[in-house]
Amino acid sequence: MGRPAPACPFPDPGSPVVSLRLTALDALHRSLGATMTDFAGWDMPLRYGSEREEHLAVRTRAGLFDLSHMGEITVSGPQAGELLDHALVGFISALGVLRARYTMICREDGGILDDLIVYRTAEDEYLVVANASNAQVVLDALTERAAGFDAVVRDDRDAYALLAVQGPEANGILAKLTDADLPGLKYYALLPATVADRQVWLARTGYTGEDGFEVFCAPADAAHLWTALSEAGTAEGLVPCGLSCRDTLRLEAGMPLYGHELSTGLTPFDAGLGRVVRFDKTTNDGAFVGRKALEEAAAAAEANPPRKLVGLVSEGKRVPRAEYSVVDAEGAVIGRITSGSPSPTLGKPIAIAYVDAAHAEPGSTVAVDVRGKAEPVQVVALPFYKRAR
Repeated sequence: MGRPAPACPFPDPGSPVVSLRLTALDALHRSLGATMTDFAGWDMPLRYGSEREEHLAVRTRAGLFDLSHMGEITVSGPQAGELLDHALVGFISALGVLRARYTMICREDGGILDDLIVYRTAEDEYLVVANASNAQVVLDALTERAAGFDAVVRDDRDAYALLAVQGPEANGILAKLTDADLPGLKYYALLPATVADRQVWLARTGYTGEDGFEVFCAPADAAHLWTALSEAGTAEGLVPCGLSCRDTLRLEAGMPLYGHELSTGLTPFDAGLGRVVRFDKTTNDGAFVGRKALEEAAAAAEANPPRKLVGLVSEGKRVPRAEYSVVDAEGAVIGRITSGSPSPTLGKPIAIAYVDAAHAEPGSTVAVDVRGKAEPVQVVALPFYKRAR
């Protein structure tokens, strides 16, 4: 069995920093003693103290994140919805105003360029939020695909800072700073609001598996809002949180990370996310980029899926990491880990993996080659964790 080196979604914090982009909160992060790291060309807080404590704070109280590295792209005009229906796999023009949708942008061959959240901010305007590592790719693809549509694609990455308050106490904390109708704000919806006397877009979205909000604001207002939220959350135990605990939180919640569970070598159907592909679009005569390839992928996945995305839980202490091999009882390779970590919530090592369909049944026992030793793991359905509703 091979012995791949451990993989991590974040570089070594000690690596040289060259021409990194800084968020509007950079000085504030450093004043809080954050360990900074290069993530997709941005200098971002990896942790402020204990990754485990930050993780558990979000699960039991609340955490505050700087997500200003995400890529905001505005698409506007009379045919903005039709353009997005053509460019993305979702039926975006059917989205209600002030609602949001998880979707993907694919290549002509069906490979995933990025997964996205699209917010409809007005009748003829949408805010597309891309992953930091793919923001330019998405911008370029949308710009190219806009040809022939009465719509404008605008790079708004410098127009926004993005904060997130996540956790069971998030609602109560934010309620101290706004008169917005938080109880009435549905999951995957947004509204224009005043928070701590600043104008923002307030969205009930997140990447942690918890209830919470994402706050889109002007970069000049970011420090004021961070400070106001921190002070408002003191009694509830809110803590600043870095990218490291954001990764373990999304892993427990079974949420994919681009470059790990998603890539140009995979279609949404390979990733078990075929539900985001809408073949029933009524715009553009139903045509969209990648449709033919995705129809073939859908048929193949239904007839004979080669591999499935599953969860793995270990009772031992060895942690399955990305790129480790999944093996059967005879040691034959049957899959590959895409993400893995100790789970602070479960108290056990967990991983997400693509495994052969014959070994993907929940309850099955397989093994992971952890540095040359076969570590038994149990196949489970995703997600590992669901919050109480």
